Amino acid sequence: MSLLLDIATTLLLVAGGAFVFVGGLGALRMPDFYTRMHAAGLTDTMGTILVLIGLLPQAGWSLAAVKLLAILVFLLLTTPTATYALANAARLASVAPLRVPRRMERDET
Repeated sequence: MSLLLDIATTLLLVAGGAFVFVGGLGALRMPDFYTRMHAAGLTDTMGTILVLIGLLPQAGWSLAAVKLLAILVFLLLTTPTATYALANAARLASVAPLRVPRRMERDET
């Protein structure tokens, strides 16, 4: 049973690291602010979730597990909110997307 637990947590940790790595690449490779923020925000959230879930079984039933759960809840609440606030502030500061869909152009006029 311990071997299966170690394999499962290792897979979760590697998957979380891969998500964070892909998010970093996306932040470097995307053409404008909004797509960079989208790539980094989504993959960072998913990577963090996978890493913390991978650490939970290793911590067992202890105070460390409670702290990991508290961190997980905090990140699930704050990361999407911060991403939204950043996008909204950029929009209010007139940071234009690389390509604006025609539907949005008609709504603003």
